[in-house]
This record gives sequence, structure tokens and C-alpha cells, in this order.
Amino acid sequence: MADHITHDPIYNTVDRDNFMTMIEVDRYADRADAFDKIISATRDHFWDPTDPKYVDYDAEPFDATKQLIMPEDFCVELNCAVADELDEKQKILLANESTRFQLSSILHGEQGALSLSTSLVQILRDPGAQEYATNQAREEARHVHGFARYVQTRWGTPIQCGDTLASLMNEIVLAPEVYKKLVGMQMLIEGLAMGAFATLHSKTNDPLLRRVVQLVMSDEAFHHRFGKIWADKTVPSLSEEEHEKVEEWAAKCFHTLLFNLVNAEQKKAIYPQFGLDWEWVQGAIREAFTDADRREGMTQNTNIFRVLIKTLLKAGIITDRTKAVYGAWVDMEELHQEDDEVVGSDIADATVAELSEINANRRVISKALR
Repeated sequence: MADHITHDPIYNTVDRDNFMTMIEVDRYADRADAFDKIISATRDHFWDPTDPKYVDYDAEPFDATKQLIMPEDFCVELNCAVADELDEKQKILLANESTRFQLSSILHGEQGALSLSTSLVQILRDPGAQEYATNQAREEARHVHGFARYVQTRWGTPIQCGDTLASLMNEIVLAPEVYKKLVGMQMLIEGLAMGAFATLHSKTNDPLLRRVVQLVMSDEAFHHRFGKIWADKTVPSLSEEEHEKVEEWAAKCFHTLLFNLVNAEQKKAIYPQFGLDWEWVQGAIREAFTDADRREGMTQNTNIFRVLIKTLLKAGIITDRTKAVYGAWVDMEELHQEDDEVVGSDIADATVAELSEINANRRVISKALR
């Protein structure tokens, strides 16, 4: 039997293949209201990647062969010896290929979140939790659509998923344990995503990317809250043994992501077109950027790993047992003093207000046409 580590009945599960439990008469009335507010808000932040009222993929032309999608300092390869091997045109192309890799990783991550949400629908017994997971699956599907269309617009095709992210998502999606699904996807990967989205939104030179990210953030803020509800209802009730299991698994995932998520080996598919060997690129980057530079980067509140650590800390998952793992990179006391809001929540809230108005007008028009 899987060790789900759930202490609240709203996270009770059934075996994925045990459909007969889902049609037991008593189950339908055994519905928690913990997710009702998130479910009810779904229609307010609805958006459609095919409707230019929300996002117009043809509105502003952008030449990715001549214009940087992200600033030059966002591309680590252009801030080390690699830049000396390239002419100005190649620098722009390499920087945008690096951005293509990141956005492809985000696209793959959204597919992982879609598959994860679908897997939760199959096993969550509580009708309210199941309805929420179904809503999230719908929203993740439009994120896949939205980012796939952006990548297609700028480059044609995405880049293959890096081994580190692919392996972690495969473990999370296929894991029978609910705690791995919720901590792994709703907290770890969603935490990384909110940090990445906040950075992309604030720094991109491409208005289309800024708009797509803005719309996705309006959904992701709610997905992050789903993980927080699990933490609030579960972590305080964990036994010492259970807490250690969750905490050690989260720390292992963090360590793997920190050193392997975006390095030259993961990005090796982009280098041959520039005549670069990925191992040489990796050496050049390591020579130019030290652990001190990594720590300096994590002082920024949108840094993806800082956001991830804060998510785990505020959820009560990090204790003195693993505090040093994270404290080697960020000031844990400073993080503890910060408010509980996830980075980018202000952007998400403003976007939800905008979408609510667009959707209200659409409903008025729809009624008038009946």
C-alpha cells in the first residue's frame, strides 16, 4: 500500500483502478467545502488562447533573429568565455535559443501539471477535491496550448525536455503517494514556475510573452493555494517519521533541481549550431560563476529557487533537520520574516480583475444574443 501521508479526509484516495468506489452512493454527499472558493473563482479568470480578446499572437511582430527576447544578462553563456566565440548575430541567436529552452521546459512542466492533475482526479475520493483537480486540469491544458502556440510563433517547435525535469515529473506523475504529487507539483514545480513567470514578466522585451505569462499567472496563483491548503491541513498533524519522510524527499528534489535544472548538459541540444561543445560551455560557465554568484542571485525575490525555498518554509516542511541544506544559499531568517504571499501574486490578482471584467462583458453579450 502507498504511504499517502494524509491526515485530513478531503485528501483520502482510492486505488486508481477502483472505479466502483467512485459510484458508491454515500460518497456524493461526503463533500468538503475547502476548495469551493477556488472552484467558484474559475470563471472569473477564464481565458482562451484562441481569442484575441485575451491574447493576440499576431498583434506585434517580433524578429527573434534580430531582437533579444530576454536581456543579455539573462543568458549565462553571454557572460562568460562563450561570448568570445560568437559574433553579434550569433549572440542574439544563442540568447534566444536559451530562452527557447527555458520556455520549452515551462511547456513540458505545464504538460506535467496537466497529467498530474488528471492523475489526482482518478484517485481523490472527496468530490470537492476531485472537482478542483478537474478544474486545474482544464487550466493546465490551456497553459499547454498557450505556451505551445507562443513557441510555435517564435521558433516553430520546442526543444526536448531536459533529463532532470523529465525524470522528476515522471516520478511525481506516476507516484502512488499523494504527498509526492502535492508537494512535488503543487509546491515545488508550481513554486519554481511562479518565480520564473515573475522574472519573465518583469524582464522580457517581447510583449506577447509578457501577456501569455501574465495570463498563466492568474491561474497558477490558485494552483499554488491548493498546495497550501494541503500543507495547512496536513503538516501540523504529521508524525516525526512522516515529517522526516516528506522533508527529506523535498530536500532531495530541491538539491537535484538546483544543480541540474538549467545547466549546459540539460541545454546541450542548442550548442552544436554554434559550433560549441556542451562540456566546454559547462566549464566556461563554472569558471565564470561561483557558488557566491548563485547565492547573490538568490537574494532576488523572483529567483526561482528562492521562491521554491520560501514555499517549503512557509508550508512548515523545512525544520532544523534540513534547514542547513537551504541556508547555504539564502538567509532563512529573512525568508521567515517575509509575508506568506507567493511572488507574482500581485500580478495575478490584477490580471484576475481584468479577466473578470472581460468575461462579465462576454456573458452580457451572450445573453443579449439569445
